[in-house]
Amino acid sequence: MATPVPISVPLVSIPDQFNAASAFLDSNLGAGRGAKTAIYYEGQTYSYAEIAAQANQVGAGLRALGVEIEQRVAQVLLDSPAFATTFFGAIKIGAVPVPVNTLLRPDDFVYILNDSRAKVLFIHANLWATVQGILPQLGYLRHVIVVGLERQAASETPAKRGFLSRRAPTGAAQPQTLATATGSVTIHDFDEWRSAAPAQLSAAPTSKDDSAFWLYSSGSTGFPKGCVHLQHDMSYCTEYYAKPILGMTENDIAFSSSKLFFAYGLGNGLYFPFGVGASAVHHPGRPAPEDLFKIVQQTRPTLFFAVPTVYAAMLALPDAEQRYDFSSVRACVSAGEALPADILRRWQDRFHVDILDGIGSTEILHIFISNRPGDIRPGSTGRLVPGYEARILDDAGQPTPTGEMGTLQISGDSTTAYYWNKHDKSKEVIQGRWISTGDTYYQDEDGYYWYAGRADDMLRVGGRWVSPAEVEGALIAQPAVLECALIGAPDENDLIKPKAYIVLAQGYEPSDALAAEIIAAVKAQLASYKAPQWIEFVAELPKTATGKIQRFMLRQALRQG
Repeated sequence: MATPVPISVPLVSIPDQFNAASAFLDSNLGAGRGAKTAIYYEGQTYSYAEIAAQANQVGAGLRALGVEIEQRVAQVLLDSPAFATTFFGAIKIGAVPVPVNTLLRPDDFVYILNDSRAKVLFIHANLWATVQGILPQLGYLRHVIVVGLERQAASETPAKRGFLSRRAPTGAAQPQTLATATGSVTIHDFDEWRSAAPAQLSAAPTSKDDSAFWLYSSGSTGFPKGCVHLQHDMSYCTEYYAKPILGMTENDIAFSSSKLFFAYGLGNGLYFPFGVGASAVHHPGRPAPEDLFKIVQQTRPTLFFAVPTVYAAMLALPDAEQRYDFSSVRACVSAGEALPADILRRWQDRFHVDILDGIGSTEILHIFISNRPGDIRPGSTGRLVPGYEARILDDAGQPTPTGEMGTLQISGDSTTAYYWNKHDKSKEVIQGRWISTGDTYYQDEDGYYWYAGRADDMLRVGGRWVSPAEVEGALIAQPAVLECALIGAPDENDLIKPKAYIVLAQGYEPSDALAAEIIAAVKAQLASYKAPQWIEFVAELPKTATGKIQRFMLRQALRQG
């Protein structure tokens, strides 16, 4: 098969003075799209003019709180217009929004909020209880702005509401200031706070190389790393991937089951559609298959984004192709983990639409290798996205011959500038203009890239990184567990899920009941997707002479068995 002709796109040129909020939000007003729907959200529509005005209010409100250029503003928000307005509102004044995974545990929130030194936190009301108890541990936070209090309060008594239940004579919620061990924190109602600010706001004169936003990526140690992304990064992803690969235009409606706090979801559901004047569907709930089909039928998106685990779950729903209308979708996109060829085949057979598999990362912001319409090689990750370069290196740092595996490195202008407060890790991963992905790949003679696994022990489950060290720490805390090791194992759809090998402590006997008890205990401590899906009790674990567990031998035995 001949190598397809690469897609050619003009070189992206961005002026030195550049503000991403103006480029992705205000530009749509200048193009006459003010009345056009920007976001579909729970049966309501929000126009570009409405989102722009609310983003201006957020920016002005942050300035009134004393937020200055480059100061971080954390977002623990569900997919919603509030996410969009706080994200762009912060960027517009030169502040740095930090979207945070809403599924994290309190200790993770403490780490990220202190590491980022966020002065302000936006959080949805139904997530507030998770963070409320850790306020005394947050050394830099001074304001919490709670989204959706009025909606939540409608079904609660004032005593249960607690904060912001008091009202002024005008009926407005009154901010409440709490004294903590690290300083005072003021709690605000988002709607009341935003409505008090002006809807007109000039953009800060930021540089294209100024910090725009951070995204936290997990590391092999289990500690998240703050990827510092610059004002120009979203434009490169839009111009090099969304437009030429997806053919995205203002006529599209994008719906992403992957959430906005992920790098993948942030592009799919926010800056891609805003970058071309299209519309986005925001779903605040979990990506339950039946809910996803219902939303597609109701909102009629043209582009659908998910991870392979979600596609497998949707395929498992009986008669979905007969019960729901999926015909509006012209293309589906997959990333986060390798898409098995069988899932692609079954999806094409049932829903008559392609899934374009690709690979991206938090560090590189979005997809840099991808299949594309009319050019899909099942099982492969596809070909290089224009604007990016790739090389595959062996253990000696030399390029591998065609067909031989090595570590994939990427060069492209959307790559993170560095990891915040992790200088050594930045030097290790970012080598000049190249960044190591940590993924093992090979390239065939036709230019297609094929995933062969992780270069380290990290797992990618449902598009999210899982650190074996973190999960093993939770396992070893159980009285029944003497030793343990976690690896990735394929499920019935050939998707990777965590599997634990456990040596039991004296006095415990292997049983299904004990395995279920251990899994439940891990789920109570960590996010549920990190917990083992299977436990295998063993007499001993393979180790080196120095006592280090050899996970590669467990993986090898799993493949052979």
